[in-house]
Amino acid sequence: MDYRVKEKDGAFYAPKIDIQIEDALGREWQTATIQVDLVMLPERFDLTYVDENGEEQRPVAIHRAIYGSLERFIGVLTEHFAGAFPFWCAPVQAVVVPIADRHIEAATELAEVLRSRGIRVEVDESSNRMQNKIRLAQEQKVPYMLVLGDREIEARTAAPRTRAGEQQPPQDWDGLADRLKAEADARRPD
Repeated sequence: MDYRVKEKDGAFYAPKIDIQIEDALGREWQTATIQVDLVMLPERFDLTYVDENGEEQRPVAIHRAIYGSLERFIGVLTEHFAGAFPFWCAPVQAVVVPIADRHIEAATELAEVLRSRGIRVEVDESSNRMQNKIRLAQEQKVPYMLVLGDREIEARTAAPRTRAGEQQPPQDWDGLADRLKAEADARRPD
């Protein structure tokens, strides 16, 4: 692992390790900190322990920043991908788009097939027109949209459309679910 020492940038009371990552714009962000605390916390809280000789000793505390660092990491990750997360880590991986209300039941059934393979999927049951549903899913950067109408339901197929607008060939529901699971398991960075 490459690292560098930042002279005169340490804490005044003890050594620390800062993990910094670079975002898509080349800016550095501190995402985690691990610090050896020789003075502040042990003295402030009057911490002691009894050593093997029966004498009280002042401990060395090690502390880390986790909550802020986790939030910063998610922010940097979101910015890096401009919200278009790789398929495997997208919060919603697919949206099933029923063309009409009469297709909602089948759309829900397809969603259950996908969920059975661990795919995070939603069904857009809104009263919006099909094109608006697709546009909304693209704006939300959902990796796949699956449009269902009479033909698709009769054949039990769905033709995935990517968030980039690429139309893929139709697949039967189980085959599609298996393919999407394999894609999620591959964890490609896209």
